[in-house]
Amino acid sequence: MDIYYKILNIVALLLIPIIAVIVGQKLQEKAKKRDDKMQIFKILMTSRGLGWNQDMVWALNILDVVFADDDAVIRQWRSYYDKLCIEKPSDTDLKKILTERNKLIEQISNSLGYKGKITWETIQNPYIPQGMLEAMNKTQEFQISQQNLMNMFQQMMTPANQENAEEEVHN
Repeated sequence: MDIYYKILNIVALLLIPIIAVIVGQKLQEKAKKRDDKMQIFKILMTSRGLGWNQDMVWALNILDVVFADDDAVIRQWRSYYDKLCIEKPSDTDLKKILTERNKLIEQISNSLGYKGKITWETIQNPYIPQGMLEAMNKTQEFQISQQNLMNMFQQMMTPANQENAEEEVHN
């Protein structure tokens, strides 16, 4: 009987470190997957009131990979993506796009264990300071003005307009 305990101890001494490493790796993989999912969730939550930005596009483009094991999130992402692919969306389409995006955020929230904690109302009502909105609007107006000025300049520089300008100078 004593020999069995010695063999059992030797086997345990050999197997326990191996098992510990395997379990540790699995736990790290699970934590990394959750971190990736949480990063996408944070990006979508913070971008929801401000419109499109590079981080949001990045998050949506890796969603299929990060949430590959979550059919409900993937289904909602596909539904949202279908709405995004409408060329020249009407106001009704834009409202549907917004609703589908919010449903995606809600589904990701549920997947992360926040069901009932992050509500539909929370998702639909992001905080956006008025001063920030005004600054964004001014920036957009400035960019539109720059584009209009550039268009006018390009139009003036077309060959037909250049010839007319040269004729006026010679006359």
